[in-house]
Amino acid sequence: MATLDPFTGIEFAINLITLRNETLERMTQFSRIFQGSIFVGLLIGTLSAQAEQASATPETQEQKAAEVGFTTIFNGENYDGWYIKLKEGDEALGQKVFAIDDGMIHVFDDSWPDEIDLNKGTDGTIGMIYTKKSYSRYHLKFDYKWGRKKANYFDKWPWDAGVYYHISDDKVYPTGIEFQIQYLPKDDRNRTGDLIKVPGQEYDWYFNPENSQYLHPDDGGILFTKQKSYVGRSWLYNAKVTRNFNALNDQWNSCEIIVMGGEYAIHKLNGEVVNMAFNLKPGEGIIGFQSETAEILYRDIRIKEFDESVPAETFLNPRSEAKAAK
Repeated sequence: MATLDPFTGIEFAINLITLRNETLERMTQFSRIFQGSIFVGLLIGTLSAQAEQASATPETQEQKAAEVGFTTIFNGENYDGWYIKLKEGDEALGQKVFAIDDGMIHVFDDSWPDEIDLNKGTDGTIGMIYTKKSYSRYHLKFDYKWGRKKANYFDKWPWDAGVYYHISDDKVYPTGIEFQIQYLPKDDRNRTGDLIKVPGQEYDWYFNPENSQYLHPDDGGILFTKQKSYVGRSWLYNAKVTRNFNALNDQWNSCEIIVMGGEYAIHKLNGEVVNMAFNLKPGEGIIGFQSETAEILYRDIRIKEFDESVPAETFLNPRSEAKAAK
């Protein structure tokens, strides 16, 4: 039977203890490194969040503030709070014209052919989807973009639609103020924001005599009284021309209609003031979105009502508007 050298056993025990101590030391070092990594990660995350917050532009913060108090008035699921009228046709056809598509109103959706009664003179699918509620002092926002389908008298008025407000008669066409939505590809000109005056609606409008476009009276605009020098139709009040728009590129445009009863109305396109009217009569009414000569989609229809009038300068100055919304 072999005997164990006592010195060998002692040496083995010493080596075992040394190995254990080294292992414990390495584990301790690893733990410190791991804990340090967590701390560094948390620190980096905190600094990144602070840097992101610090780098946020004033415009972004103002945009968020500007949405305070708005209520969606088209729920994207059904026609609650709305009703439809067409030049010809019943409610069923109206819901086919103003189809609900992924939460949006899609005029002439994919169920329609590429050409719909084009230049036939029938124009039966021209119509309006109206709010049941009447409004007076409010800030309306919505987005729109053009599709590709053409309808009705497209060759005469291409890519044409609109939003009416302060409507007193919901016939087709309604009695109310129109926020025109239109693109003229021949001239590559966008006419969105034009004011269209129909019989039964009165307001004052100021323009630049040098180019017959909207100009605020404080900036030199003169009151329109059907001067012969005005270039344009007497019922069509030209918005300020801008290149800040999307036409047939499948991109959205953001629109705003700001109305204070009978005091004033402001038209905005993609954040830019393009038109304005004063001394509106009547000073309230329902709101309507139009189907006319082309496929169009409306989305994010929302409104903020005011109990009292807000000065126009609040909305003519973006920073003042954001400050007032807080």
